[in-house]
Amino acid sequence: MNMDKPIRRVAIFGLLLFFGLMAQVNYVQGSQAESLQNDTNNRRKFADVFKRPRGKIIADGQILVDSPKTGKEKYGRSYKLGPVYSPVTGYFNGSPSKIEMSYNSLLTGKDTRITHQRWFDSFIGKKPDGANVELTLNTAAQQTAYQALKGNTSRRAGAAVIDLKTGAVPVLASYPSFDPNEVAPQKGDKGGKRLAELDRAPGVIKPLIDNAMSQTFPPGSSFKSVTAAVAMEQLNMSSSTVVNTGQLILPESGRPLPNSHDTGNCGSQAPLRGAFAESCNSTFGELALKMGIEQLNQGASKFGFNRKLEIEPDLMTAESDVPVSVFDPKTQKDIPTGKDGTARSGIGQENVRATPLQMAMVASAIAHDGKIMKPYLVQKVRTKDQSEVYNATPKLYSQAITSDTADQLADMMRAVVQEGTAKNLQGRNIAGKTGTAEQGPGFPNSRWFVGFAPMEKPRYAFAVVTEGSGDGATNAGPIAASIMAQVLKK
Repeated sequence: MNMDKPIRRVAIFGLLLFFGLMAQVNYVQGSQAESLQNDTNNRRKFADVFKRPRGKIIADGQILVDSPKTGKEKYGRSYKLGPVYSPVTGYFNGSPSKIEMSYNSLLTGKDTRITHQRWFDSFIGKKPDGANVELTLNTAAQQTAYQALKGNTSRRAGAAVIDLKTGAVPVLASYPSFDPNEVAPQKGDKGGKRLAELDRAPGVIKPLIDNAMSQTFPPGSSFKSVTAAVAMEQLNMSSSTVVNTGQLILPESGRPLPNSHDTGNCGSQAPLRGAFAESCNSTFGELALKMGIEQLNQGASKFGFNRKLEIEPDLMTAESDVPVSVFDPKTQKDIPTGKDGTARSGIGQENVRATPLQMAMVASAIAHDGKIMKPYLVQKVRTKDQSEVYNATPKLYSQAITSDTADQLADMMRAVVQEGTAKNLQGRNIAGKTGTAEQGPGFPNSRWFVGFAPMEKPRYAFAVVTEGSGDGATNAGPIAASIMAQVLKK
């Protein structure tokens, strides 16, 4: 019997098994490595985080996040002024969040942009060092923002600032916040338990959810900047168009949509500029009715409403909305926004919701010829030897309105401070729109100031929201002014 043929078959089969095993190993170690590393069921990641230092997170040349050695071949994670910067840096405890999550592969040194450059290190079994991530934050302004928000409310507050020309975000602050040091890897089980406590925080105050880009609030009258912009473009209006400012009777309920006052520009009729400066509810409710909720929704979408924004890889903002309908869990049906609801939507109430970052994007369009640059938080990433593996490139997000409309709206925002609802901010070198959204009996107001600075030749757009009694001009405006004074020092 000829034995060569069976032996050849066995040999070929063995080779196929060998190559199949090699292919599987390469697949698991290559294309699946990142997903397996981050899998919630992978317990090794909690052990591995101690063995190698992660890259640093830096802003203004200061190290905000580092990996100090905590023992033999063990490293932890240290956060400078943790509650101040955690809305941006996030935390790291096996499973990361925010920038710790978005740039995880670069911080660990496992990103192909590093491993391909350090192929010889990989060949000899040396693991590459993690890269350092440089943020866009203005550290002095971020600290000013956090302290101002903390001192203003016992509820929730947030602030965002955007560079008009680039989209860089120098301020993204939130209160209440949390200290990532409490949940860092070196805390072990204690850190895990603390993270679970924060995650299960009762009520609306959720420290792990920042109030600057991950939480929405009713924008109130600050949204009139959007209503005015859409109306000017769709209804062929200008800032000098005479509009009704007297009482508006809602078409479905027959109830009035009240103004905060019925004197001055809000007495009967006024130019749109005057109605905006004094924030006449009746005017913007009527404009919304003339356009209809669909047109208001579509116009708001040009500013970024009605969808999430990826501010960094896999790091999404909450969705700001101008709903044309709302799902009713009782009937399991979408309930269209009626005419009364459309009028209330025009003044930033009903079901309209926005993040401070979204409202800063609105102000950015007004202050920058109608253009919104895509917001971003990371400026550069460098390896340990200072080789640059990433550098942010400014990108146009949207041409929300025409340059002419933007110029007129910018003048209208200046009028708010010069002669309108925010005269208390005169001399503070900022312009903007106040907002005070009532959230119902037993709930605090959402108090807003949204605008730009400096007042002439603006460089930055901003939005501030705080919760409590009173109005936006008194409770959000001065915070915005103090933040922008610090930002403008650069």
